[in-house]
Amino acid sequence: MNVSVRTNPFLSGNFAPIQSEDDFADLPLTGAFPPELVGTLYRNGPNPQFPPRDDNHHWFLGDGMLHAFHIAGGKVSYRNRFIRTPKWQAEHDAGRALFGSWGNPMTTDPSVLGHDGGVANTNVLWHAGKLLALEEAHEPFAVDPVTLDPKGYAKYAGEAKQFTAHPKIDPETGEMVFFGYGVGALPLSAGMVYGVVASDGRVTRCERFEAPFASMVHDFMVTRDHAIFPVLPLTLSFDRAMKGLPPIAWEPSAGARVGVMARRSGVDTMRWFTTDTCYVFHVMNAWEEGSRIMADVMEYPNAPLFPNADGSAGTPAAAILRRWTLDLAGNTDSIKRETLDEMAGEFPRIDDRRAGLAYRHGWFAARSNGARDVRYDAIAHIDHSAGRRASYVLPQGDVTSEPVFVARSGTADEGDGWLLAVVYRGSEDRSDLLVFDAQAVDKGPIATASVPRRVPFGFHGNWLAQN
Repeated sequence: MNVSVRTNPFLSGNFAPIQSEDDFADLPLTGAFPPELVGTLYRNGPNPQFPPRDDNHHWFLGDGMLHAFHIAGGKVSYRNRFIRTPKWQAEHDAGRALFGSWGNPMTTDPSVLGHDGGVANTNVLWHAGKLLALEEAHEPFAVDPVTLDPKGYAKYAGEAKQFTAHPKIDPETGEMVFFGYGVGALPLSAGMVYGVVASDGRVTRCERFEAPFASMVHDFMVTRDHAIFPVLPLTLSFDRAMKGLPPIAWEPSAGARVGVMARRSGVDTMRWFTTDTCYVFHVMNAWEEGSRIMADVMEYPNAPLFPNADGSAGTPAAAILRRWTLDLAGNTDSIKRETLDEMAGEFPRIDDRRAGLAYRHGWFAARSNGARDVRYDAIAHIDHSAGRRASYVLPQGDVTSEPVFVARSGTADEGDGWLLAVVYRGSEDRSDLLVFDAQAVDKGPIATASVPRRVPFGFHGNWLAQN
């Protein structure tokens, strides 16, 4: 009798973890790396240390692994390390997985019930002298920027502990603005926190408020004067989880709300707008024009990668770049939404010196054929002022990560610099680091550094310049 065995898609192909921690000096190069490009590109992504304990493993759940590409003098080196969180250390010492998927107590080993299960696997950024690895259910985890050795949790969110994977760095003040969701006495609650970390690392604000319902709020928007929270119907439910249904699921009947609060006033200034059902994982940028808030987002018609609330399979979906306009002086709480570009994509980035301010240039990972999955085969540049988009399509079978912009200098014009992207070479089962002229992405990479093995699909990265 033939018995088919279902392979979890997030444990196969380039989603599959790698187990080696390597140091590769002087990667083989094609083209010339610009001499002004001096620093390190850090990338973060899930990489399970051991096979999961149950069948509900999701891409979002693996242990964090950092990948560091150091560039100097036209040469490139590479280092990768697991992020040695308390969870990673406990499982490493045990020699096996101990935590169930999504913290499921039924599949978690009794020895770690109630223990910290943070994975620090989503983003990595530098603030106030610390390199922080981030995910959205735990505080940031600090690592050494050179060795990638662990330094422990940075305590910013207080008793709430939840801290977004997408804090915003204000380019004018140096503040790190953050939020957290699912805060409350029970897991998956509707409570949220809003906080500010000053440029010197001091927590100057951390306040709690209640959202209209419990939602997975992966990203948010910050302008010069406001913080904007998209509470969309990818809902959280502890009761649902206790019944064996998905703890995180698409539930369009919950509606879609967007909260706006003044950054320098209390959470009691929150005003809730309504909009049609949709989902947003990532924001390109947001800014103010008089009484209006403008937000450019990668908008999905429904949340991909998650099931429906009744446990049935979710519907694949692709995101496109849309602009939301919220008029604080208007007589309506509805949001104007308009399409900026029809190309399917994700992982939008800007010149971070324009974060929260009016801007011209953006970049994103794209799908040249509009397919509704996360294997992006193109890199796109959108020039809002000129009203045009240019893109570079990778060879067949190749997949790009999130592109990261690096300014030519601190005083360079917006968008003048380079775009860095780690690309999986499907035909060779390994990865390359590509460098583009950020204003001429469609002309292809100007330089390439080859890694002798693959870098698994991950989420986000950032550049740390070396002075």
